[in-house]
Amino acid sequence: MSRTVLRYVRHTIRHAPDAEVTFEAFCTTSDCGAESGSQEAQQTAQDWCLRHAGRTGHDLFRRIVTDHARVTREE
Repeated sequence: MSRTVLRYVRHTIRHAPDAEVTFEAFCTTSDCGAESGSQEAQQTAQDWCLRHAGRTGHDLFRRIVTDHARVTREE
């Protein structure tokens, strides 16, 4: 017979400040498919939305912010 010992260790998850954050925007108007591409600055993605809306009249966008997180074991 074998025995298993389980040990539960607490972990925390936090934003990793040494990793980049990226911003993207996508036009959600039917059959448009336009997107800003990955941007390092939030303002750049927002400016893309404003320019696209001005040129096309499209007014609904999906925005995605991507960051990185680091998990550390609590001692």
